[in-house]
Amino acid sequence: MKALRKLGLAAVALSAMTANVMAADIVIGIRSEPSSMDPYFHNLTPNNAMIGQVFSRLVDFDSKQQIFGSIAESWKTVNDTTWEFKLRKGLKFHDGSDLTVDDVIYSFERADGYEGGNSSFRTYTKGKKLVKVDDLTLHIVTERPYPLMANDMTTVMIMSSEAKGTDSSGKNKGISAKDFNDGTATVGSGPYKFVEWKKGEHIILEKFDGYIGEIAQPWDKVTFKFIKSEPARVAALLAGDVDAIDNVPTIDVERLKKDPRVTLSSGISNRVIYLHLDQFREDSPFVTAKDGSKIKNPLLDPRVRKALSKMINREAIVKRVMEGVAIPAGQLLPEGFFGVSPNLEVEAYDPAGAKKLLAEAGYPDGFALTIHGPNDRYINDAKILEAIGQLFTGNGIPTKVETMTKNIFFKRASSGAEGLPEFSLVLVGWGSGTGEASSPLKSLLATHDKSKGMGASNRGRHSNPKMDAMLLEALATVDDTKRAGLLAKATDMGIGEDQGIIPLHYQVNTWATKKGLKYNPRTDERTLASDYVPE
Repeated sequence: MKALRKLGLAAVALSAMTANVMAADIVIGIRSEPSSMDPYFHNLTPNNAMIGQVFSRLVDFDSKQQIFGSIAESWKTVNDTTWEFKLRKGLKFHDGSDLTVDDVIYSFERADGYEGGNSSFRTYTKGKKLVKVDDLTLHIVTERPYPLMANDMTTVMIMSSEAKGTDSSGKNKGISAKDFNDGTATVGSGPYKFVEWKKGEHIILEKFDGYIGEIAQPWDKVTFKFIKSEPARVAALLAGDVDAIDNVPTIDVERLKKDPRVTLSSGISNRVIYLHLDQFREDSPFVTAKDGSKIKNPLLDPRVRKALSKMINREAIVKRVMEGVAIPAGQLLPEGFFGVSPNLEVEAYDPAGAKKLLAEAGYPDGFALTIHGPNDRYINDAKILEAIGQLFTGNGIPTKVETMTKNIFFKRASSGAEGLPEFSLVLVGWGSGTGEASSPLKSLLATHDKSKGMGASNRGRHSNPKMDAMLLEALATVDDTKRAGLLAKATDMGIGEDQGIIPLHYQVNTWATKKGLKYNPRTDERTLASDYVPE
């Protein structure tokens, strides 16, 4: 095989390898290419995974989303509204410059004020005032108690305030996405340095010898090859062209389990696959009467949204489309995560109930719909959309399905209609960046308000002031038990009462490696060089 090129797999498997004694290269075939190397361009898992190996965060998550110190060596509350973060001594950026509190503040300011992009980090930056105490001591001040401060700090990556760009307009502090994509401004402090990005082909990273922190550096050189085609990705692994792949196609899981050359690693993720529905326009662009004439947007009515939910046979989709490698969803996170509701169950397939609700809402004969989604972002995304289109059509809602590559889809879905979401109903996925329910509640269901950092990815523009108030109360509640209850109640409102989104299923992800290696399955779905370990 070509990978593990210096040691060979057998040597790796036999070695008592620790994080920094191993010297080898690895080639990893991945499905999704990031849309940018700018750490604030798009809050998207493929971006966060790749870029997070180059740029560190104040604190970070391990594979089970347990928080550990990264740039910060400690953190604590000073009073009810102030958190103190102490930075590690001796931290360096890849260009050799020192990392101080000034860089942290600069990064937050750039993330908070970011213009353009597809999904911002303002959900995590708004309402926080960063105050420099000294070069290694940072205070973050909020108006009210904010118990999730450490969780939020796992999201925003820290760049060098001395990085230079080429945008003469001064937008985004004068550094454009292309300045990161070609390496000009890609100055981080993470365990790996950016070397090269050939779009459509690969990204190459190289171990940063000056790295200080807890993240493992098992590899000298890491090559991420972009292999969008699922059969091609599996074939590359079996041929030895790559050492490992992510997003193992569900249809191949059982076959690969029996292949002695391969090791599979699977785990449930924090990602819910769901539908966003247009709830802010009376004239929705992809909803019409069955004869094609204009009608008032029926998706504004929660009864219609509930009817559509009842038309979806989740068990069948999981069994037939996902090959059993997924879990039907009734809310934002699977059981066991913090803040889930005990009251919400998976919506049963109920065509009769759906028809009754449509009649009550004034649409006894249904309407016509076009649904949109990516075809290269989530596991079997295009197939899921086709299945939903067939279910809607079979239950009186003639439905067309249009899919496109994720880079085009997200741009149009976020701001394709003169700055507003372009589509009427979209398939999307959301992984809880903070590992609990406030993340999807804030981003997907809270009223869209750029100034407050709420509803940053609320492409359906669901809005319920009572739910917003419940969420804000939860975010200011220090007592864990009480906060979990408030988050559950907010979920009951957003999903159970409003059907603000329609949950479909939780993803179960599978990685495959050559024998001798295995992957630590991550609930955040990231594919990181540091999580490849000897079997």
